[in-house]
Amino acid sequence: MKAIVWTNYGPPDVLQLKEVEKPTPKDDEVLIKVFATTVLAGDVELRRFKFPIWYWLPLRIIVGFRKPKRITNLGQELAGEIEAVGKEVTRFKKGDRVFAATLLRLGTYAEYVCLPETYPVLMPANITYEEATTLPTGGIYGLHLLRKANVRSGQKVLIYGAGGSIGTYAVQIAKIFGADVTCVDSAGKLDMLRTIGADHVIDYTQEDFTRSGETYDTIIDVVGKSPFSGSVRSLKQNGRYVLGNSRLTGMVRGSWTSLTTDKKVIFESASHNAEYYTFLKELIEAGKIKAVIDRRYPLEQTAEAHRYVETGQKKGTVVITVGHN
Repeated sequence: MKAIVWTNYGPPDVLQLKEVEKPTPKDDEVLIKVFATTVLAGDVELRRFKFPIWYWLPLRIIVGFRKPKRITNLGQELAGEIEAVGKEVTRFKKGDRVFAATLLRLGTYAEYVCLPETYPVLMPANITYEEATTLPTGGIYGLHLLRKANVRSGQKVLIYGAGGSIGTYAVQIAKIFGADVTCVDSAGKLDMLRTIGADHVIDYTQEDFTRSGETYDTIIDVVGKSPFSGSVRSLKQNGRYVLGNSRLTGMVRGSWTSLTTDKKVIFESASHNAEYYTFLKELIEAGKIKAVIDRRYPLEQTAEAHRYVETGQKKGTVVITVGHN
């Protein structure tokens, strides 16, 4: 099968298309024919391996110290079709359309992937593979951050870094929850954010939202770049500041803020529970949310896709389409 081979940490050119052995599912696994995957900001960070020191060591242990342990282990989410099932699998059959997050197994930049049967989820009938592959990270994480913030109808919510994979779903779901949503991102993404429901948009290169005098019930920072002190000041009484990509300094300052004030700073990573998938599936089937796809690249142009995502200008998600010849 064709797969993107990753033998060293470094620039996009370390990603090469090669022929590798097709995997065989274990008794409790399914073999998935991949039709679509994505390039996330996290994939770019992992490829070049530029992480804060507190992430560096555990990730090197998992992924590999001097170079990646498994040469096809980039890519975190997929959509495709069940090709074969292990003898102990009961949830799926050949031909089922599914999407999945592979978590730290990674490995979705390939024509076929084996996963435990607990990982995939049946796709909604009314979306494409390209749309479905945006859900395991963008949809699940966006929903998770909103749930942790306890966003409710009538609240004012600001989403910092709203124009990416997670933010575009968070905006749409926050509107479904009845919130008044302010989005902060670069100028090139603001029109798109308006089309998916943003009530207010701010170009962070031209305006510091913390100096406007506006206050919010919840501030969600998807990208880990919001000004900490100013964001806390911009919260209403009992407001919540959710850091989806927190740094060590933010964790320390956030813990102190939560202990000494009526404002809460919350550090969150994604939670892939079944209820989240069910909730998103119902929203999609009802036509209430949609995938925002910026660009599509074929598998052989994965390095180019990484190069584009690295610019920070993507709107929503960049999708890799996997053809089967």
